[in-house]
Amino acid sequence: MSETKSLKESLESKLTGIPLSWSEFRSQQRVTVPASNIAVALKALRDAGMDQLIDITAVDMLEYPGATDRFEVVYLLLNTNSGERLTVKTHVNEPELKLPSACPIWFGADWLEREVYDMFGIVFDGHPNFKRLLLPDAFESFPLRKDYPVKGRGERHNFPIITRAES
Repeated sequence: MSETKSLKESLESKLTGIPLSWSEFRSQQRVTVPASNIAVALKALRDAGMDQLIDITAVDMLEYPGATDRFEVVYLLLNTNSGERLTVKTHVNEPELKLPSACPIWFGADWLEREVYDMFGIVFDGHPNFKRLLLPDAFESFPLRKDYPVKGRGERHNFPIITRAES
């Protein structure tokens, strides 16, 4: 627990004046950072020992009880020396679904950010190769949004059929 406190103190000392919200769930620390400060916070956390980005994902909070923001972007970090983990959250809302890319901090953010874009439509500014990863370029929707119909919008019927012989 002392390492977590030092991580908390380290981050708060580097981000003075920025409102950080700390919580704990099942002995795992979580911090919520304003979207405008996420790049600075991630860099400070990397410098404080959180040297591995495990994952980036998002949650669509549409119609979630008590939610004030539409999307929550979640970064899962690991200190490979101590085994300490930290969940970093930030929020974005339409029409500005943009965050700075974490690729300059951890190159492993490359495919993770592209996946979040494909599924939720959140753009990561400054990404070195920002193109679709999972879906065709012509696909204009974001299937993990809660307002996306379960059976789709008919997009798949507009794509050419590829047979096994052609694949």
